[in-house]
Amino acid sequence: MSGKISILFPDKNLDFKKLSDVAVHDIGMDSIVCKVTTKVSEQTYIMNVMRLICDDVKNARFRSDVFEDILNNKKMRDDIVEILDKINFLREFGSFKHDHDHEPQVWDLLHRLSELDDYIKSIEAVTVCLKDADIHSEGLLSLKAFVEKLYNDNGFGELKADVADLRATTQNLKSVTLGVNLNERFEACGIGIVSLNNKPFTKSGIVGRFADKISGKDNVKDGNDWDGDYKFEEFKAQSPYVNNTIPVIPPLSPMALMSIKYISESDDQIRSVTNYMDDITERMLSKTVKKLRDVLSKYTTLTITDITDLMPEFIYYIRWAEYIEKLQGRGLVFCKPDAIEPLDSAGALSLDAKGVYNMKLVLDESAKREGIVPNDISFDKDRTLYILTGANRGGKTTITQAVGQLFFMAQGGIYVAGKEFRYVPTDTILTHFPADEDKTLDLGRLGEECKRFKELYEEATDKSILLLNETFSTTSFEEGYYIARDCSKAILKKGIRTIYNTHMHKLAMDIGEINEGADKAKAASLIVVSEEGKRSYEVKVAPPVGLSYAGDIAEKYGVTYGQLVEE
Repeated sequence: MSGKISILFPDKNLDFKKLSDVAVHDIGMDSIVCKVTTKVSEQTYIMNVMRLICDDVKNARFRSDVFEDILNNKKMRDDIVEILDKINFLREFGSFKHDHDHEPQVWDLLHRLSELDDYIKSIEAVTVCLKDADIHSEGLLSLKAFVEKLYNDNGFGELKADVADLRATTQNLKSVTLGVNLNERFEACGIGIVSLNNKPFTKSGIVGRFADKISGKDNVKDGNDWDGDYKFEEFKAQSPYVNNTIPVIPPLSPMALMSIKYISESDDQIRSVTNYMDDITERMLSKTVKKLRDVLSKYTTLTITDITDLMPEFIYYIRWAEYIEKLQGRGLVFCKPDAIEPLDSAGALSLDAKGVYNMKLVLDESAKREGIVPNDISFDKDRTLYILTGANRGGKTTITQAVGQLFFMAQGGIYVAGKEFRYVPTDTILTHFPADEDKTLDLGRLGEECKRFKELYEEATDKSILLLNETFSTTSFEEGYYIARDCSKAILKKGIRTIYNTHMHKLAMDIGEINEGADKAKAASLIVVSEEGKRSYEVKVAPPVGLSYAGDIAEKYGVTYGQLVEE
């Protein structure tokens, strides 16, 4: 829709790729998003937004600026949540969504009038909220200008005046005086409006006791001019409804007239009375109803959804801000990501991360006790493919996941776990982690791994992030090594930013051979530091330590001598 505003998707012409469920799970973001909010609908929306990946730098900066404003303005967040409760009601239950189902009756029109009044109040509240906040992002400043324009627009001013006038008219109507003509059999043969009143009748009001008034000649009034002496007592007749249907009673008898006032505890019957009263009310209030229809017809195309559709977008940022703020309160470090344009110069930097860590460690009780170890990592022309080796359970998978999380969070606009994060946005995140056993029955593990790698490689570009976790380690070392070496060379040819987490230390030792002939990108060895057998969970660029892959695998699966004979 032309003119429609968004604080998540500012450019409708951008192309987004959707991350697979497998990739989201492999980097651990599915378990993290579940902690951001307890509402399943909000979790679903947040995940649906974040798994849409686009490598546009402006889009990434736009989102991170909006998030920064929302994170830094707690009062604004709280005020918006309060406003959105009302907007959510309009969005989910507003009659503007159902007007096309039937010709709106007087009660529908009054409900629509009430919704428009709530809409006005919501616009005013959002205007005040944004006006008072210290905001700097293009997204919120554009929204502020949009809402202020809407608020000051002549059409909006006319709407306010129309709604105020109609509400004053309808709210002022408290009772109706009817005149009923009787024939010789005391049947109602005509009914008309005597007056519309701004005060309700009380039980001491008009006509006293009707039966007493018609029981004797002395009680029958001469003429029909009002002398100010009318009394009123509300009739409570038996229900006129049979099988939830309204009988047709020609002509209208006194008892039928009385039964309109029937009071029932049944919601269905009360609604039926309301529906039955529609025709009567419209006849009695023909001028008011006509004015309602005429005025509201001017606003049938009013785009209330321009505001209501922003509700989930605000919730997206607000829930993340609340979560990050809570973690910061525990002493965890987060920073605003800095999206940078790709450079063509030699050694072009495409990632520079300092003090980063895996968000899943926040959920890990042992990590909480022992402390989270931050790491530095960067991608450039000489370090496009990292072959990551190290001791088993030393943190190889943890850092591999962390790299995927950094891009996932940053391109969603959210602060990332670390001290500093500069990056060229990715066009997708591809993962190749060990497959479930039931997925390897037809091809076997090695066949399945090869098939999946080929599919990922064909999809990847020099803007992609590829995360390989023990790929080709399910076969013999000789077979796995030669396949992994060829695949590594192919990765360099495309220039795909890759973390290859493997137990094949020989692959890392043969970096020189892998880099031969590669001019677009180079591979580097990354190791998990281990001092005297103690795992530090720290990684650094360095040659691999020995050929301990077999020992690591044996230890992983519990088949070292000590593990096997351990009592």
